[in-house]
Amino acid sequence: MSKFLFTLWDGGGEVPPMVSLARAAVGAGHDVTVLADPVLRPEVEAIGAEYRPWTEAPHKHSFSPEEDLTREWEARTPLGAFKRLRDNVAFGPAGAYARDVLREVERRRPDVAVNSVLMFGAQVGAEAARIPQAIVVSTVYVLPGAGAPPFGSGWPPARTRLERARQALMSRMADGLWAKGLPALNAARGELGLAPVAAPIDQPASAERMLVLTSAAFDFTPPHPPANARWVGPRLDDPEWAGAWSPPPGDEPLVLVGMSSTYMAHDNQLRAVVAALGELPVRGVVTLGPAVERLEGEVPANVTVLRSAPHAEVLREAAAVVTHAGHGTAIKALAAGVPVVAMQLGRDQADVAARVVHAGAGVRIKPGAKPERIASALREVLGEERYRAGARRMAAAIASETATDRALGELEAVAARQASSSSSNPASSSTVMPSRSAFSSLEPADSPAIT
Repeated sequence: MSKFLFTLWDGGGEVPPMVSLARAAVGAGHDVTVLADPVLRPEVEAIGAEYRPWTEAPHKHSFSPEEDLTREWEARTPLGAFKRLRDNVAFGPAGAYARDVLREVERRRPDVAVNSVLMFGAQVGAEAARIPQAIVVSTVYVLPGAGAPPFGSGWPPARTRLERARQALMSRMADGLWAKGLPALNAARGELGLAPVAAPIDQPASAERMLVLTSAAFDFTPPHPPANARWVGPRLDDPEWAGAWSPPPGDEPLVLVGMSSTYMAHDNQLRAVVAALGELPVRGVVTLGPAVERLEGEVPANVTVLRSAPHAEVLREAAAVVTHAGHGTAIKALAAGVPVVAMQLGRDQADVAARVVHAGAGVRIKPGAKPERIASALREVLGEERYRAGARRMAAAIASETATDRALGELEAVAARQASSSSSNPASSSTVMPSRSAFSSLEPADSPAIT
């Protein structure tokens, strides 16, 4: 048995893959603690892990948009939305995340820390505590420095000289945008006695493993990935809040609609999709997710609107999926062999949509598409065999990649190396933790117990 410390923030699509991996570790007999937002406590405890709250670091008590850490829908441009993510989550509170992790490491003494790639502060805390860590990328690989198309660009791999020049220019600009977070990151590192890094990617690239939780067949593998990166296949579990479901009556093709599980001011998109479904001979199942309380307006008779449903079950009967191209929904659709209409809203969603199109498994439409355009896209996906064939190809690849739990295997390998190192050098156990001076500024010395 190994002891794992997972850190988690309510980042929408980041949550189910991390919870799935923690669940697998619990199921394999490991001791798992999850440091997370209070709103995620029910999900953590449902999988049998110990829940611990963030104290200094930003955290949410509900799924209400009022508590959202980025409020990205208030940004006027995609660049503005990125800056909010960078400054409010990834780098701005890095010191607070690091101190919370250090306190939990002192209390729990885990063998391995498992941190999201965006939680740079949590990574700093684990590094300062001198424990091995695995970094989790819960979507496709769009990190800077590896030659991948830049985050949010929605570009396919560069093929021509002109495309390569365009990507190189945009990548340099993207590197500069990420680098704006360096002062806060290096301040957190300096506070805990760590040397500064030259670029943000140096932080996760120094970990024992970087686990990319997607299909290698689906992703655009970058030409220069970090040496610690491993494509280990997607997590396909439904979230704990998905609830029960029964199919609507009828024999018409079933179309599943799944948008963001966090609020992205996407009410209008949901209404447009519902209106489009009303024009088609289909059975529509629309899942709102925890951040949207209700859908205003008229709902056609052939459409069922639900707060939630287990997508894995719905997809067994679905003929198509309309989604914001969040990685979780898109990859589950393809794993089930179901083609996709991708209507990206922001974040990494244009990048996921580009991979859906590249796989020949669906089409991409604009976020402001009218019902007529959405209905046309659905007719195309439902009517043309090539999209079903593309989705089936992806399903076969994903089934092969997920036949064994490679992500859990990587975590266990990191833990085993740590145990082997400690047993072969007993003196090393005294160096696993930093000196007490590293904790001297951390008050209170421990976070309150959760009962």
